[in-house]
Amino acid sequence: MNWRSAAARLALLELLVRGTLKRRRAQTSAWDALDELPWTRRTGRRDELGLVEVRRHELVALLGRVWPEWGGALAALTARGLAPTPDGWTELEDAQRAAGLPQLPDQINRRTAAALVAPHSKAALTDRRRAALGDAEATHDGSVRLRPPLGLVALTPLGSVDLAAVASVLGEVSIPERAFSAGLALEGHIRAALLVENLGAFCDLRALDGWLLVHVPGWDTVTAARLLERLVDVPVVHFGDLDPNGVRILEHLRGLRSDLRWFVPEFWAELVDTKALPGVWPEDLDLSEAPSLVRELASRGLWLEQEPLAVDPRTSAALEAIQKWLPV
Repeated sequence: MNWRSAAARLALLELLVRGTLKRRRAQTSAWDALDELPWTRRTGRRDELGLVEVRRHELVALLGRVWPEWGGALAALTARGLAPTPDGWTELEDAQRAAGLPQLPDQINRRTAAALVAPHSKAALTDRRRAALGDAEATHDGSVRLRPPLGLVALTPLGSVDLAAVASVLGEVSIPERAFSAGLALEGHIRAALLVENLGAFCDLRALDGWLLVHVPGWDTVTAARLLERLVDVPVVHFGDLDPNGVRILEHLRGLRSDLRWFVPEFWAELVDTKALPGVWPEDLDLSEAPSLVRELASRGLWLEQEPLAVDPRTSAALEAIQKWLPV
């Protein structure tokens, strides 16, 4: 048994301090090992061990070998009124990290924040850890890639930039999340916005007059949501794969924009025999409001990728046909 792990050492400390130890998932190995030693007995309560008092000195000796600083650790827990448990230890470590924080900027990347207030950069930013950041905003720091229409301008407190002019040189523009947080606004006419799931289709679709093309890669919608907040009066259309994830992503996006229209042109059905891929559709996936082509694919166990439509001339024509329901 590796008694030097944090979970195992805390199991020893709790047994020493409280005289009992509850079985927890994080301490299963330590609990099972202690259950086999003559130092403990079953208390009669479910999944609880009790310390045999005459063997206390052996427990103290083991603690001293595997955790020489256990006395200081116990004092630190006690000073904050925390229990010698995994939860208590986590709260103590969070408090110690919070006490040593440097002055933070108004915005800080969530990974940087976690590295400061949690054990590592990939750790969860719990409510307690977010509170330690004070007024600093933990940012996702995504960006949204756009192919803007002519005349679209981005306005920020630092100035303005003609997005279409930038895209005419670079092919597209990227707006970071922090620009939205700083109050970025869009000025200019947008006929409609097309959300495109896959990068290839986003890059290869023919530009449509007045349309804003937006790359929304799967579930990474945090920054796209900030953009949608600025497109309140703009019709929004989604173009993605016809597979279970594509359906789920559409429903997720509709949670951000309830009037989102699903682009599934009729001619796509002509590609089923040559381009469809075998794939499983979960039985619990709600397709009651899905287009007939999606329901047909599900019944046949087939998926369709959007990429073959990217350069099909009928795609542009189908998108242009949608304009009959768009406001002038």
